[in-house]
Amino acid sequence: MSEADLLARITVDPEQCGGRPCIRGMRIRVIDVLELLAAGETPDQILADYPYLEAEDVSASLLYAARQLDHPVLAA
Repeated sequence: MSEADLLARITVDPEQCGGRPCIRGMRIRVIDVLELLAAGETPDQILADYPYLEAEDVSASLLYAARQLDHPVLAA
């Protein structure tokens, strides 16, 4: 799956979850997946606990976060 395809799995709707990025229009936020990973959950554990998620959703969350952090820092 290409990066564009992965990123297309992330949706932002001002009427849902306060406009925070979500997975495929569902009410599970990217931050929810990232926090589970940060807490030590494996992708397989997350998928078992959230059967409506797909492996690509976890990858999409990581890629989305990486893209959000990859910005230039301008020195004054």
